[in-house]
Amino acid sequence: MTVSKDQDLAALGGASAQKLVADTLKNADDGELYIERSQSESLVFDDGRLRSASFDEGEGFGLRAVSGETAAFAHSSILTPEALKRAAETCTSILGGKPSASVDVSPATTTKRLYGANNPVEAMGFAAKINLLEQVDAFTRKLDPRVKQVSVSIGSSWQKVSILRGDGSFYHDVRPLTRFGVSVTTEDNRTSGQGSHGFGGRADPMSYFTEALWKDAARESVRQALVGLEAEAAPAGEMDVLLGPGWPGILLHEAIGHGLEGDFNRKGTSAFAGLMGTRIASDEVTVVDDGTIPDRRGSISIDDEGTSPNCTTLIENGILVGFMQDRLNARLMGVKPTGNGRRQSYAYVPLPRMTNTYMLNGKRHPDEIRASIKKGLFAKSFGGGQVDITSGNFVFTCTEAYLIEDGKIGKPVKGAILIGSGAEALKRITMVGNDMALDPGIGTCGKAGQGVPVGVGQPTLRINNLTVGGTQA
Repeated sequence: MTVSKDQDLAALGGASAQKLVADTLKNADDGELYIERSQSESLVFDDGRLRSASFDEGEGFGLRAVSGETAAFAHSSILTPEALKRAAETCTSILGGKPSASVDVSPATTTKRLYGANNPVEAMGFAAKINLLEQVDAFTRKLDPRVKQVSVSIGSSWQKVSILRGDGSFYHDVRPLTRFGVSVTTEDNRTSGQGSHGFGGRADPMSYFTEALWKDAARESVRQALVGLEAEAAPAGEMDVLLGPGWPGILLHEAIGHGLEGDFNRKGTSAFAGLMGTRIASDEVTVVDDGTIPDRRGSISIDDEGTSPNCTTLIENGILVGFMQDRLNARLMGVKPTGNGRRQSYAYVPLPRMTNTYMLNGKRHPDEIRASIKKGLFAKSFGGGQVDITSGNFVFTCTEAYLIEDGKIGKPVKGAILIGSGAEALKRITMVGNDMALDPGIGTCGKAGQGVPVGVGQPTLRINNLTVGGTQA
């Protein structure tokens, strides 16, 4: 699919569409016309055969007009002047022609691209993808006789967005996205184990399909699944927890990151509301949200309102210094937007959302941190979790965890669940490692029914006295 930005606007009426948008937004505080064309494909090879294959191609627009806290929004999957006219009439009727109380909060917008425009859906032929899935399946099954089930997946998408604002400014982005994953189940005479590993991002699509990468993913999945065969029931109680680098940053994302989004703080529903400028963690803790890292899954050349992404410092040496902002909440809070206005598609309004959220390096060597724990839990990887934004309370399941005894990693355990409050857990971080790593490019964040690709990361961390739910009788 190759369509120029001029064709996008031309489909809606060209100059007439520009005038219609300008007229619709002239008495609004803010708003935009968001045009999207997209393709997506998903293939799953499971239990030795192609289990599912899906392809979707779509287009549409969303027109939004904002006055105060009120957002009038209309969208259509039909790119025609008539559809745009009906959407404009809907937005105008909702706002009722209220006079503007607009304050300009727009930062300068750059045109720097953080990734290429190659379409991963079309980068490899369908037959070649099936052949690759078969190769991965066969290779994985040969790694160990205890491997009983293998699932291999490829997910690709291509999204082209154009954003027209009321002043006539026009922004454009093309966003490729690739994700590859391997999941394994192992069995012996007494139990079973599960393991999974994936990777992806916005780089050249073919760079994710190298033999070295998929073989590493297969080996890692089998390793995790074999560890599961040895794991014993996890103990329960309050204990010191060692978090590994990289993907365990998902706990930071969920338990802390959502609470630092602008809308929750403007409404006073975040556990961090009213704490700007105060100490909320030890001076070893610095957290940023960075949408400017080239080729990363959570990066965006522009956000879905036309604002350039930033590296926004949220917590600096333990002090709360910033929130992630879209334009609406930034205007109402009297601050600048940070380039975090994101939406799942043209059918949704933008919300303040994370991009790549991670904790910066500390000064401690991981071995030093591990050796400091006399008795505790090493949480190497996580699965799903639940978080209450208002209270900050979270529950996370460990997919790979080990006991720590006298500073040494001991036997693996299964069924460990971390329970706590994000705000409280921040205060209990006492040691931060110097081995910060980002996740391999697999994260999707949900909020208000919308999913967007994100990245997470952190160095090795020690958290004191965290509640661990276990399965040990």
